[in-house]
Amino acid sequence: MSGTIGPGLPESRTPLFKYALQLHRLTPEKPLSRDGEPYPDDALHRCCPRPQAPEDRRLAGKDAAVILDRHFARTTAPPSELADAFHDVHIPIHPNEHITAAAQRADEERVRETGRWLVRHATDRCSVTMGLALTAAVGAVDDIPLIQTIGLLSNRFGPLAAHALEKQPGGTEALLWLADRVAGWGRFYVVEALCRLDDPVARPWLLRKACDGDFLNAYFVGKVAQTANLHEAITEPCVDAGITDHTGRLLLVMAYSQGMGVTLARYPHAEEVLAAHLRHLKRLGPTASRYCLAVWLAGSLGEQGDAGSIGPVQRWQPYRDDYLALLERDDWCETARNALTAKAPGILRLVETSSGRQLRPFVYQPLTGEK
Repeated sequence: MSGTIGPGLPESRTPLFKYALQLHRLTPEKPLSRDGEPYPDDALHRCCPRPQAPEDRRLAGKDAAVILDRHFARTTAPPSELADAFHDVHIPIHPNEHITAAAQRADEERVRETGRWLVRHATDRCSVTMGLALTAAVGAVDDIPLIQTIGLLSNRFGPLAAHALEKQPGGTEALLWLADRVAGWGRFYVVEALCRLDDPVARPWLLRKACDGDFLNAYFVGKVAQTANLHEAITEPCVDAGITDHTGRLLLVMAYSQGMGVTLARYPHAEEVLAAHLRHLKRLGPTASRYCLAVWLAGSLGEQGDAGSIGPVQRWQPYRDDYLALLERDDWCETARNALTAKAPGILRLVETSSGRQLRPFVYQPLTGEK
């Protein structure tokens, strides 16, 4: 159901928290499709864009803090009075010193109640953001489910949700729950928070799941490797498939992370991790995804790789040769052919490239659409 705010301004009557919860119930173990976008208040924000951040970033959040001070100065003012109070001022989506200071100037229990109400009931993303900022400033352990749910709309609310959860006792477990259910920028903020906490409880997840294939993984790949002690875990004699396969993804991301995060050339344990990864691939044997990853790694370590991320290719020649040797093995070739027959997505993408079609398993395969 929708109405209007003033003459001709559209408004959604759907609380964003309720919307996030409904979408979460459809895919309870996965990120929301397209991060839940468009949100129910999309029409309002398309016709009435939010004010931009001030040129002097030190002033960001001051206007919002003034609104909070005026509201909390009126001791009987209910939280609902703030439901539409923030659309016409810039509301930072990251932790903000002015908003935090305003929260700390007021009665803590009242601030907590106001934050909870805005997160749960507000229909405008600006007010929900303010509610989450207040909850991050003075929230309690009881707020964790509330923060996690709104954090599922992670492109908008991920930064503050990760910050709020990081501050709570048991924050690691709460962040791990959210980490499995967000992608894109939301995943970036959650993984960054997990790395800052440096809690051993998070290391198994960081070793197996942190990289999901998004290019934004490049921003945190080095922190994941360091926090999870990747070079120690992967050099153990027997490493499970989850760690082995994820290590390959970490290495591949480092091979194109110039300007974003730690590059392979600058990763201090690059050689020993590459050698261990190869050793475990040989031990575990081929799968379609391992075949594809070995192809991309071999390419990334050669002349066609990103020079800014890998440096001189001669450094990587022994490892590149070993990946190429794996790709020539009969069992690896057979696995790749079977995956093509089964139309495995990664293999299909591989054979659509000119270099992929030159690989031994596909040399005699017709191109897509050919008979």
